[in-house]
Amino acid sequence: MSQNYIDLYNNFIKLTTNKNLYKEIIKQDTFSDRLIFFLIHFAFFLKVFKNNDNSKQLQEIYDFNFRQLELSIREIGYGDQSINKKMKDYINLFHSIVSDIHFWENLSKTEKENKISIYLDNFKKIDYLVDYFDNFKEKLKKKSLNSYLNSVSNP
Repeated sequence: MSQNYIDLYNNFIKLTTNKNLYKEIIKQDTFSDRLIFFLIHFAFFLKVFKNNDNSKQLQEIYDFNFRQLELSIREIGYGDQSINKKMKDYINLFHSIVSDIHFWENLSKTEKENKISIYLDNFKKIDYLVDYFDNFKEKLKKKSLNSYLNSVSNP
């Protein structure tokens, strides 16, 4: 099953490198921007597929993705003490994102822009990002969790 998880993880990484996301960036994109895009994509993924039937599998995916992030941070060259602090910060950031998008469907476009701009203040056209994530969420809903896990296509 971890091969399916690595494929899913790699697809999230691929989504974070989508050049269209960085069209209206104010400064040069950073590791932090890419990480936030990863976390937002992953949060929407979990939101769409969260139910009692998928809870064990989603927990495995969650654990796998954060293990992969930790490995990536190690590759960058952070020490063990820094990694523990960074991972705690990233997990807290992720849970904040999950909380902010929990009622996404009930938010107005302006409220969605405000939520996204909290995390992506380096971007001019937040409305584009809101549309992008609205479309991403709808695209996720069109398939089952297993179809994403059994395929190497993008979420």
